[in-house]
Amino acid sequence: MKYLLTGATGELGTYALHYLKEQVALTDIVALARTEAKAAKLREQGVEVRIGDFGDYPSLLEAFKGIDRLLFISSQPGATVSRVEQHTNVVKAAKETGISFVAYTSFPKGPQSQSPLAQDHILTERLISEANIPHTFLRNNWYLENENDTLHAAAAGHPFTYSAGDGKIGWALKREYAEAAINVLTEKVATPEVLELTGKPITYAALADALKIASGKAFEVIEMTDTDYQTALISTGVPEAVVGFILMIQNDIRNGELDVSSNDFEKTLGKPLTPLVTALREWLQK
Repeated sequence: MKYLLTGATGELGTYALHYLKEQVALTDIVALARTEAKAAKLREQGVEVRIGDFGDYPSLLEAFKGIDRLLFISSQPGATVSRVEQHTNVVKAAKETGISFVAYTSFPKGPQSQSPLAQDHILTERLISEANIPHTFLRNNWYLENENDTLHAAAAGHPFTYSAGDGKIGWALKREYAEAAINVLTEKVATPEVLELTGKPITYAALADALKIASGKAFEVIEMTDTDYQTALISTGVPEAVVGFILMIQNDIRNGELDVSSNDFEKTLGKPLTPLVTALREWLQK
């Protein structure tokens, strides 16, 4: 059995590779890298690396040869080749090369989501389904690490700011999402078509309270309007394009796009998620 990881040099992919090496023989693992420079560190670990780029369909056809099961970590938006085209290439290549299973890192709520962030994922889910490739859609909620800037600032004594109101998010550590993905990829657990992977949905105010406990630091917690939050972000040097993206996410959260309740995560891990305060302490030690 050959397992291939895309995004293997990214943070989620690095965690995924760690867990995959715990479950299967190194000779059964293949990692995809865009360049030889990115491949070098993986090869130092004894991992077979194949060079392929989501934007280069022929390279994917070559990289996917002989692969049985694929962890398809979604690409980042904003590249020269659109994410839609990239993901279309991956699905077509998986179909063409006879890959027997795809685990795809998707977005909460699937087709029911109204978030702009969800639209490429909705299309990718449809492409995989229409290709008739057996699959599991890993609808990852939100990585705790996505809040790095806010958390670092507050832990240093600066105000904890947000504009998402009472919207709720199912935060969990990125390594936990990676472990769940590998459990699915290796069939360590049952592999339903859809898994809503989410921590217990809580507000930013609750996250701030947990951070105060984890860090032992006191800081002000300020709920802002989008306009005030935009001004605050720009004043700290955040590029305007990034500010727009942050505000879009805050709006999604305020509108409940990440408010998902499910026990799929615990079932897939076979254990409880790391309690939030403990997870924050782990994050603080990085």
